Amino acid sequence: MKKWILSSLVTTSLLFTAACGGGDDTGNAEGGESGGDSQDDVTLRLAHTGSDSHQYNIAAEKFKELVEEKTDGSVTIEIHGNANLGSEDEAVEQILDGTLDMTTVAADSSFSNTVPVMNVFGIPYIFEDRDHVYSVLDGEIGQDLLSQAEEKNMKALGYWEVGFRHLTNNETEITTPEDMEGLSIRVQPSKVWEAHMEALGASPTPVDFNELYSALDQGVVDGQENPLPTIDSMKFYEVQDYVSLTAHTYSPAITVASSNAWDKLSEEQQTAVQEAVDKTTEYQREELQNKEEEIMQTLEENGVTITEDPDREAFREATSGVKDVLSEEVPSALLEEIEAAK
Repeated sequence: MKKWILSSLVTTSLLFTAACGGGDDTGNAEGGESGGDSQDDVTLRLAHTGSDSHQYNIAAEKFKELVEEKTDGSVTIEIHGNANLGSEDEAVEQILDGTLDMTTVAADSSFSNTVPVMNVFGIPYIFEDRDHVYSVLDGEIGQDLLSQAEEKNMKALGYWEVGFRHLTNNETEITTPEDMEGLSIRVQPSKVWEAHMEALGASPTPVDFNELYSALDQGVVDGQENPLPTIDSMKFYEVQDYVSLTAHTYSPAITVASSNAWDKLSEEQQTAVQEAVDKTTEYQREELQNKEEEIMQTLEENGVTITEDPDREAFREATSGVKDVLSEEVPSALLEEIEAAK
């Protein structure tokens, strides 16, 4: 009898311990709704198509540092660059189906196929300068665009920088739109970019970003257009003779997480990730601005002819009708709001 009583007491004690959670030392197994201070350890895979020195990776490395610091290591960021997990199109698809945790892609290319209003960033000369860009991205307009992205089963976290885009080619110095006549220019797979190049008399040719260097090297296309940091980090100056600082559009990199990945995080982890994105935005903008003079020097050292003062007004006039091809995707009211944000 005494043995039975003793056995019952031990069993009751074990059941009580288990009911109090003694058997789970990892925190909230479901994530996002933790009732205590403990949090699951989570690893998030962040994919991008840039090289190790590309704008994407500059941001990704800083983001990784900040997230892991802010979460005391409970969230680890695993960076996959150089298109190792696929093109930007593929990365966006993986975000949508939940097989990739995070990505950062140009808002006006692959991402605009999913969120059409992002085509607004492909419209030539809607921004005057960086201050104008940042007033839009950091204000109500930018936040409204992010909210539209969130309607597509993803969490839109913010904007990192790709930058103002410029023309490069292997045939001739470009100072006016007439110099573009007949050139084959690589474009992102988007109708706004096709309309843009056609308006300048060039032949738009879609090429995946991760195949662009070889396409330029082999003469598949005569030229391309990208920001200076991209031209530098991807070493396009090795296979291009001319750079013209047309600053025809500005590309933000939109940074998104899949809904599946976001829901794995506790509220504290979500806050830390969002804060890290915001801090990374500030850091990357400053870093890229500081690098521009160094990049110009690199181009000159590699024998590239740099046209610093092309006739931007002539380019603006020649491409003024490009916005018309986006009348269904980009409301005229949005363009007016951007104009007013100068």
